[in-house]
Amino acid sequence: MDSSSGDRTLVVFVGPQGSGKSTFYRQRLEHTHILVSKDRMPYCRNKERRQMRLVEEALRAGSSVVVDNTNPTPSVREALIRLGRVTGTKLVAYWFSSGLEDCIHRNSRRSGRFQVPPGIIAQTYHRTVRPSTEEGFDEVLEVRLDPSGSYEVYPADPCAVEDAQTPLSQRNRRRAA
Repeated sequence: MDSSSGDRTLVVFVGPQGSGKSTFYRQRLEHTHILVSKDRMPYCRNKERRQMRLVEEALRAGSSVVVDNTNPTPSVREALIRLGRVTGTKLVAYWFSSGLEDCIHRNSRRSGRFQVPPGIIAQTYHRTVRPSTEEGFDEVLEVRLDPSGSYEVYPADPCAVEDAQTPLSQRNRRRAA
């Protein structure tokens, strides 16, 4: 099946805890995509199986989906990519490129079970492999969070032809003018 068919998109977030993934979802994608996150399954025995089932059900129902987990390595992302291909869904990776200290600082403002030990964040940070189209994504975008808390989204794939230093939001404004 052609992965570009239909308007459905499977968005896979990639980045350590505290990199801004959940906030980005709430600010940019909440009204257009269903959220699937293992953080919302605290008492589930097999979170991976449940995540895959929820993603598949939503895609087959015609919805776009965001998978909001760390998804640090190609092997972790592989099953999601395969599911996207089987369902004919456009696959987009959002790579959250925050620095380790920024992630730890943002995490320190969390409370309760949502706060992650800094050592775990560091492990995830050092394991994270930047996603690429070679893995099977149709598009890879980089999300940068500036000190004011504003997000900018850039093409992250090394094969991107347009000016990779121009945020998509600014590029789209230039085109409209």
